[in-house]
Amino acid sequence: MKLKNNLTQILKNGIELSSSGTTGPQKKIYQSPLKLKNSNEVARECQKISSKSKIYTVCKLEHAGGLLAQTLPAFEVGAEINIENFNAYKFCKKIKNYTHTHLTPNHAEAIRLTKSFKNLNLKDIWITCGSEPVKWDLIIDFVRKGCSFMVNWGMTEIGPCAINTIFKDLEKVYEYKKRAIKGTLMGDKTYCDTKIENKTLHVKGNISVYESKWFDTKDLVKMNKNNDFYIQGRSK
Repeated sequence: MKLKNNLTQILKNGIELSSSGTTGPQKKIYQSPLKLKNSNEVARECQKISSKSKIYTVCKLEHAGGLLAQTLPAFEVGAEINIENFNAYKFCKKIKNYTHTHLTPNHAEAIRLTKSFKNLNLKDIWITCGSEPVKWDLIIDFVRKGCSFMVNWGMTEIGPCAINTIFKDLEKVYEYKKRAIKGTLMGDKTYCDTKIENKTLHVKGNISVYESKWFDTKDLVKMNKNNDFYIQGRSK
C-alpha cells in the first residue's frame, strides 16, 4: 500500500532524481508530471508494456532506470509489479514468473556468471538493458536464451527510453554487429529529436526535462551508414 501511494504521488506531483554524476557531482533533476506522462507512454510503447504485464524490478528506484524504465509506466496502467533488491541467483529462479525486467549490464553479467544461466529459459521474457554501455557478447548470450533483449540509451534528463534497438533473434544481432563501428551500440530507434554537434549528442523532445530546448548530453556519439547510434565516450 505504501508503494502504491508513493507511486501515485510521483505521478501527481513529479519527483527529483539524481543524475549519474559521470561528468561531475550528482545533481537533482526534477521530473514534472507531464514529462513523466510522456516518458511513460514511450516506455510502454517501445517495451510492449500493458495492464497484463508483470514487472520484476531489481534496479534501485532512486535512479531513472529503476523507477522510470518500467516500474512507473507499468504502475500507471495497473500492471503487476514486484520490487526486490538484485540477486543474480534469485533472479534466475524467479524471472519466469514475470514478463518484463530492466537490468544494468553489471546485473546481466552477474546473471550470466551463475550456474543457473546455462539452462535458463527466457522465452517470452522482455529484458531491457541500459544505464551503461552494453557489449555484444552479453546481447548474444541473452538472445540465445530466447528473450526479447532491448539495448537502451537514456539519461536522467531524457527518457529513459530515448534511443534503443530490440533484438529477438541472433540473425539480427550478428547483422548489427557486422556493421558496427567504434564504440558501443545505443540503438537505431529514436523517441526524441537528435543532432550531433561538436561530436556530442544533443537531444530535445517531450520526454526531456528541458522539453523543446536542445540538451547537450556530453556523450561522444557517431552514427554508422545505417543510422545506428554508437557512444564512443564522454566529453571532458
